[in-house]
Amino acid sequence: MPQENTPTDDTLRAALARHGLEIPTPQVELLEKYCCLLWDWNTKLNLTRHTDYEKFVSRDLVDSLQLAAHLRPEEEVLDVGTGGGVPGVVLAILRPDLKVALCASVGKKARAVESIVKDLGLEVPVFPFRAEELLEDTRYDALVIRAVGPLWKLLAGFKPHWHSFRRMLVIKGPKWTEELAEARRRGLMHNLQIKTAAEYPLPGADGKSVVLKIWPKGVPER
Repeated sequence: MPQENTPTDDTLRAALARHGLEIPTPQVELLEKYCCLLWDWNTKLNLTRHTDYEKFVSRDLVDSLQLAAHLRPEEEVLDVGTGGGVPGVVLAILRPDLKVALCASVGKKARAVESIVKDLGLEVPVFPFRAEELLEDTRYDALVIRAVGPLWKLLAGFKPHWHSFRRMLVIKGPKWTEELAEARRRGLMHNLQIKTAAEYPLPGADGKSVVLKIWPKGVPER
């Protein structure tokens, strides 16, 4: 189990070791640089609440690793409402084979993440508008969605755009079943199928996180 009180001189490698995670050294170095850039920007803009290596690893990195396990080689992926770049930037570091794009509707946050991506040397476009607008003209294999809104709102917002992507991978917490029930009550699951692709402990709390895979009925699972 992770330590409740981590030292102020904690390192990314130490946090990885506490969680039993092994990541190649070049990726660790890039993730470390990403954290430094993100936390520096966070002093000017509210991009993340996870401002130490323990929280980054136990929440941001673990979520991103779970998503990465359900993405096929060289897929085109859109991070919806990326915030400070999680999970999109982390996915681009962990899985350089992926073609990752980010969108953030708040212009100043999009510019901050664009600066971070540039400093990391990643070829990851950042679009300063809502994903729904982007999907009018662009196609993706998967949308990755984390901490954006309740499930029914996501499904309602993207209902007209399923022709533009193959599936959603959504990170949710322990109340996801309640959100799914509400989505069903609103009739938003009639033409969709859903699968719990992964389930894993939620650090520091009771309950678990899940990766929900959602795709249209009548279409083979990918």
